[in-house]
Amino acid sequence: MLGLLISGCHQHQETVNQHFELSIISKVAAQPLAEHTKRLTRHLDFLGSPLGQNTLDDLGIATQLKTDSLIATEIQSILDPLCIAAVHINPESRVKSQQGPAKPILYEGETKRYLIKIINEAGVTAPLRVSYNGMSETQMRHHGQQIEMPAKDNPLFHIKTYLPGGKWLHTPGIAPLTGLEVNYAIIDIYCRDEGKRELTLNFDVGQGTQDLGFRSEVPILFNSKPTYPLTFEKVLDENGEDVMASFIIRDQDKQVFPGQSARIAPDFWFHSQVYRTSGQTVLLPKGKYSILSSRGPEYELQSKSIEIDNEPLNISFDLQRWVDPSLFGYWSGDHHIHAAGCAHYTTPAEGVLPEDMLNHILGEDLKVGSVLTWGPGFDYQKQFFTGDTYDNSPYPYTIRYDVEVSGFESHKSGHLVLLRLKDQIYPGGNSDDHWPTLGLNTLKWAQKQGAVCGPAHSGYGINLYKDELPFYEVPPYNSIGANEYVVDVTHMVEGPEGTKVPAVDFISTGDTWPIAELNMWYHTLNAGFKTRISGETDFPCITGSRVGIWRSYVRLENELTYDAWCEGISKGTNYVSDGFSHLIDFKVNDLLSGEENSTIRLSQAGKVKVNVNVIAHLKEKHDHFTNFYLTPGSEWSPTPWSVERAVKDGKVKVEVVVNGQPAEAKWININDGLKDFEFDVVIKQSSWVAVRIFPSSHTNPVWVTVDDQPVRASKKSVEWLMKGVEKCWESKKQFYDIDEMDDAIAAYDHARKTYQNILAQTISD
Repeated sequence: MLGLLISGCHQHQETVNQHFELSIISKVAAQPLAEHTKRLTRHLDFLGSPLGQNTLDDLGIATQLKTDSLIATEIQSILDPLCIAAVHINPESRVKSQQGPAKPILYEGETKRYLIKIINEAGVTAPLRVSYNGMSETQMRHHGQQIEMPAKDNPLFHIKTYLPGGKWLHTPGIAPLTGLEVNYAIIDIYCRDEGKRELTLNFDVGQGTQDLGFRSEVPILFNSKPTYPLTFEKVLDENGEDVMASFIIRDQDKQVFPGQSARIAPDFWFHSQVYRTSGQTVLLPKGKYSILSSRGPEYELQSKSIEIDNEPLNISFDLQRWVDPSLFGYWSGDHHIHAAGCAHYTTPAEGVLPEDMLNHILGEDLKVGSVLTWGPGFDYQKQFFTGDTYDNSPYPYTIRYDVEVSGFESHKSGHLVLLRLKDQIYPGGNSDDHWPTLGLNTLKWAQKQGAVCGPAHSGYGINLYKDELPFYEVPPYNSIGANEYVVDVTHMVEGPEGTKVPAVDFISTGDTWPIAELNMWYHTLNAGFKTRISGETDFPCITGSRVGIWRSYVRLENELTYDAWCEGISKGTNYVSDGFSHLIDFKVNDLLSGEENSTIRLSQAGKVKVNVNVIAHLKEKHDHFTNFYLTPGSEWSPTPWSVERAVKDGKVKVEVVVNGQPAEAKWININDGLKDFEFDVVIKQSSWVAVRIFPSSHTNPVWVTVDDQPVRASKKSVEWLMKGVEKCWESKKQFYDIDEMDDAIAAYDHARKTYQNILAQTISD
């Protein structure tokens, strides 16, 4: 068996130095070592350096062996050839190191990834510190973080390590060890130059733990191979215009180039793709590569193969759309993007710049990007808020800075998205430490200045992993989604003109669980409220894959502006989508959603005519669109909207929804162009009507009133909301400051009375 497994590593033989074999430790608990190996594999893939399929297959076989000793031995036999160094911590916590068997090859101006084997006889759980010759003071202060330096200060080497304990991707270089006898760390090594260059690595687990005689140091002579510019000579859209696009470049071993860890904004370390336009370049060593190009969900994917052969190379791309909603007056946008915190690198107190975010908006063909300042980086990012769009945004693309109440004050009752603000900071201070703890008080302040507001990542705290929609079991209201929303939606507050406006304009959809999001929305619509929906990504927190994965397509009659786009969300002229299915020009009796308050009137029950233009697309799996940043399988890892889950036998179902229930349905073939659908729908009582392709896209409603009566569609919905108010109070009252407790009690009492009155008016079950 050992021979079989080692033979599976033959793909590495040309990069293995047989003179540096590492010790095999057989007395290791197999289960934690196997779990560590799974985590290591997953993060290597995330970082753009996946293990080869033969290696993965061998690891799978190894974990099925009969004894802990065999499993531990085989796992080490497979992973040791990938190690550039090994660290041995003896029972007295003394540290020594040696060079590993991986052949020491680097690339000029690039990073290369290796493993480090850690043999931990002492069971140490302190962080393993890694330093190296020529390490600057700046690098020491920011060890493991991405640092941009002037060219004259660019060091010969830069390393970034990911250790096996703690949060792998949040704390590179400073995470603790697990205490297991054998672990593997990931090390990325950047080299500025080509040619032979020596790097000396030094390891310790605290002051005085280095072994005597400099044995904690290991000098390694690398051969740094030259790189050559690949120039994107022409990157053209369907009209022959220069555009920004996304490019994923992999070599024959599926390694991503440019190396992710050495990237400087606007290239992000947590992306496999880079964004380039005509005339821009990347550096690649000699070899064969595949390039996958895209420009958001409205464009076809393209792939090309190239070979770099010791000289520069030019390449061009003619990008092709499969749909352009803007031709129908629908403008894409993502109302929830961040430029600091979560996956962003450099100092967490800063983040990246507007011009960096603009590259991503352009490269995904996202017309509107709402960049939200929030807790992490608030005091740095607030400088980019102007109350207007970013000056360098080329029409029709636009970036504007607004606020998410997240990481401070009322966020524990549910994060709030505040769009179209005139003033970004609540009165009484100049930061985020004095805001209200009652979300409704924040909404009152925002609505007074004409903002457009709603809860973020709505599914958190109201998801029960149900299959039915709607469902009637009461969720815990114990998180940061549309929680206090169940109270706030009942309130009318003062608007900018002194008139009363809804406290909540929209509920966010797309990035959590579609059933949880729509369940809350459907119940409040059934109670007669007119909240709209809007699509969001929460980049790079819920996902770091790319901006605009989930979007709103807002219909505008005139020129696209940020203010008009936000107003379209407030009025419900938009539909939400993952970009792979579209519901264009949804009408009821020829009234477009968002026009005339989205309301038509019938004197008595009868039929209405529903029209919508539909198109859906799916040619490749969208793995590259859904590379989630959060830990797979955790309570924070959602199953979001995706056309892939809507497709059955090459078709998607287009449903007319009346009061939360499917009323009519037809099927459409995917990849079959735009189709006009018409439905005749029976309306028995005042109702709301919408169209969906579940779980990929959804329109906002048109309301049909019968005999001028308000929508009172379901007693069960109102009762569910009433129970939700009590559950929310039970969960959230602890988070309201004493100075706001009277406001909170009054807000919840108002919600109780409102729902009681609605229930008394509701006849239908």
